[in-house]
Amino acid sequence: MMKQKHFIDSHKGLTGLYILSLMAAFHQWENPTAWIYLALHGTYGLLWVLKSRIFPDKSWEQPVRLLIGIVKIWGCLTLYWIAPFLLVTRDVHAPAWYLGMCVALFSLGVFIHFSSDMQKYTQLRLSPDKLITDGMFTRVRNPNYFGELLIYLGFGLLAMHWAPILVLFLFIIAYWLPMMRRKDRSLARYPEFSTYHQRTKLFIPYLF
Repeated sequence: MMKQKHFIDSHKGLTGLYILSLMAAFHQWENPTAWIYLALHGTYGLLWVLKSRIFPDKSWEQPVRLLIGIVKIWGCLTLYWIAPFLLVTRDVHAPAWYLGMCVALFSLGVFIHFSSDMQKYTQLRLSPDKLITDGMFTRVRNPNYFGELLIYLGFGLLAMHWAPILVLFLFIIAYWLPMMRRKDRSLARYPEFSTYHQRTKLFIPYLF
């Protein structure tokens, strides 16, 4: 039986090819915004695959049936492909300052997301029975999700359409928040979690 990560990694790894195919189909080779989007989202897909191989997340090691993997995982992740579709088919040309803002959001998000995942992977290997409360986890309990929020904001805003932002919001409500709540319940077994919970936010520093 295949694992969840096989469907997630394959989808993210193929994102760059999907965007290129859109650009070819709609003759967007001269559109700087499309190229910026390809550079950001395509690179993120490759980085994710590398992360999965170098410091994998145990959450995605769960087995899943082929049909469920295709329909549930691939199907849901394909909602993230709405942004490049809208960008390319509508021939979006974002102003320079707007491109810079989206690149900055993506860059900051990648740093937070990947460095927190690396810290979690390393600390769990060295001290599997210790609650992680320092480094990237000092102020928020789920900095990796905050990083992903910034990453997908960078993607979604490039499309200059409300639909990708709605998709991101739905993912947060339907998937991210339940995952974070389950993690909190699991971590509650540590005696120091109550104090840690009181001084930190769920995933957005100083806000939520």
